[in-house]
Amino acid sequence: MPLDTIKTPLLDLYYLATLPQRKQAAVVREKKQQVPVMTLFYHRIADEHPNGWTLSNETFQKQIGWLQQRFDIVSLEEAQRRIASEANSRPTVCITFDDGYSDNCVTALPWLIEQQIPFTYFVTSNHILTGDPFAHDVEKGCPLAPNTADQLRELADAGVEIGAHGRSHIDLGQITDEDELFDEIVGSKRDLEQLLERPVRYFAFPFGLPANLSTAAFRIAFEAGLWGVCSAYGGYNLPGDDSFHLQRIHGDPNWSSFRNWLTVDPRKLSLERQFVPGDYRNRF
Repeated sequence: MPLDTIKTPLLDLYYLATLPQRKQAAVVREKKQQVPVMTLFYHRIADEHPNGWTLSNETFQKQIGWLQQRFDIVSLEEAQRRIASEANSRPTVCITFDDGYSDNCVTALPWLIEQQIPFTYFVTSNHILTGDPFAHDVEKGCPLAPNTADQLRELADAGVEIGAHGRSHIDLGQITDEDELFDEIVGSKRDLEQLLERPVRYFAFPFGLPANLSTAAFRIAFEAGLWGVCSAYGGYNLPGDDSFHLQRIHGDPNWSSFRNWLTVDPRKLSLERQFVPGDYRNRF
């Protein structure tokens, strides 16, 4: 029996059992202006060649529609302001994408732009410049096209925030050579700035789990003038936290998991940050 077949009903029962507590806690947080700022990340939105990092367009639009009814959907910059101000009284969420798949430009991204929903689009610069597919897709036997340079320029011209995601989508947590870290982080920023002729302000760590991050990488990103960096291991950003490091939640195709995170799971809210490289909160 698939794990989700067991996990989903149990998660639904847990959600329903804790719903009164969640509603009461939400009222208290709003009064205290301590509402978390959440950041979601997606990879690929498409209806063909589904895999573990692909959502269908129907599921994606359902999730975004649900968010529109309940949240302020804001840019990363506005999210950082709300975190740094130490006070947030509104349910707040950001939308981000990692890697840079050409398929996103067929339906999902034009729809977001039409809906005037802000989002940040993180891409690995070598894949954009060469057109080479990602190694994780090749390993699955289904190489998928990355975004082209022209697609990226069109997104930037439409007002989309383009962010860096490394040059080659390697695990930065395993790199101890700071010159190599600089090349991956700052090099990708500069590649994209040259391509787009505009500043690149944000960086998202490939894979984004605590093991894929490092104190040196954070320092290099900060010293390069990046406004913020994003992880991807799940976590809520609370008012008063270090706004340089934005913890992100997966835009899970499983509706139960998605809803559980976005309505603030009390178990997850009580967890401390899984990675604290230092304090960069003076950025804002």
